[in-house]
Amino acid sequence: ALPYSTRDELVATLLDVMNAAGQDEQLALIRAHPDLAGKAARAGDLTESSTREQASVGLDQLSDEEFDLFTRLNTDYQARFGFPFIIAVREHTKASILAAFETRLNNEPSTEISEAIRNIARIVSLRIVDMVME
Repeated sequence: ALPYSTRDELVATLLDVMNAAGQDEQLALIRAHPDLAGKAARAGDLTESSTREQASVGLDQLSDEEFDLFTRLNTDYQARFGFPFIIAVREHTKASILAAFETRLNNEPSTEISEAIRNIARIVSLRIVDMVME
């Protein structure tokens, strides 16, 4: 028998674990993520899922100017919060990602930790839906 009777039960359990984790554990999870549209993406060093998600909104086809903008935003965000910017790319466009970057740079660190965990949860949920048939 499988440990979870439904895909939703699996997702709910994963979300519970992430939300119940201590701040150090949450920060470790957040810091394990690569920069959005960063050097790892250009070098082809992302997971297949990340590569596909970023390509779905054109982050794999950035002009040099757009790449420089994402690099600056990633650097500013990392300097402010000490971890990478995380967003559920599949639910956005390039423009809405840039807008979210600008907005979230003004958040308090505690708010941004919660926002990053919420987005990781959404990414996990979307990926599980893709991988696990009911």
